[in-house]
Amino acid sequence: MKVTFLGTGTSQGVPVIGCACQVCSSVDYRDKRLRVSVHLQVNSKSIIIDAGPDFRQQVLRERIKTLDALVFTHEHKDHTAGLDDIRAYNFSQNKDMPIYAEERVLKQLKQEFSYIFADFKYPGIPQVQLHPITNAPFEVEGVPFIPVRVKHYKLPVFGYRIGDFTYITDANFISEEEKDKVRGSKVIVLNALREEPHISHFSLQQAIDLLQELKPERAYLTHISHLLGQHREVEPRLPDFIRLAYDGLQLEV
Repeated sequence: MKVTFLGTGTSQGVPVIGCACQVCSSVDYRDKRLRVSVHLQVNSKSIIIDAGPDFRQQVLRERIKTLDALVFTHEHKDHTAGLDDIRAYNFSQNKDMPIYAEERVLKQLKQEFSYIFADFKYPGIPQVQLHPITNAPFEVEGVPFIPVRVKHYKLPVFGYRIGDFTYITDANFISEEEKDKVRGSKVIVLNALREEPHISHFSLQQAIDLLQELKPERAYLTHISHLLGQHREVEPRLPDFIRLAYDGLQLEV
């Protein structure tokens, strides 16, 4: 499986336009963080987890010519706002786009993109197939997914384990039962918003502590805010098996 980080950033802590902070003014490409999303190439299947406001820019940058399905972690706009841009894939692939999410998230998508689901469908709007999921294993176009229930403050969110790869974003609590689903993963991706504690995201130290408990071979931090600082300053302070992810980073798992 090839994993490509489409985005590793967040809307949290983003400065105003024209900000000259160290991250905004950095010439290091690793500090250019679009909203968090990841692309999975599993054999012949192309799957994206979350499609935020930067979705179109991300898939163009990575030249993702085909897309077999979208999987959502939760309903927040920085993870769903790019849904409209699947229409290009509808046109080029001549088929509806399968969407996988839990019922609550699908309901929110129906509200925010009501024109997609209207009785009268305007020509050219996105075409979708909705697939409700629960906290039980499921398949996306034949690829096995294991959902991992985490909490984003009080909001239930799904992370996902696909083979030896586990992807968790927007979390600050994972129960022991759900940790057991993650154990044994060779690669874990986990959110780490900033140094200071946050009401709904793991801080850097909390993420490190959890990864040291779960003991993957490799781990990558994502959903990084400007407040965490520059890549070149943060990464040298991490344990050897943990790295900061960056937009465009590719892994073989």
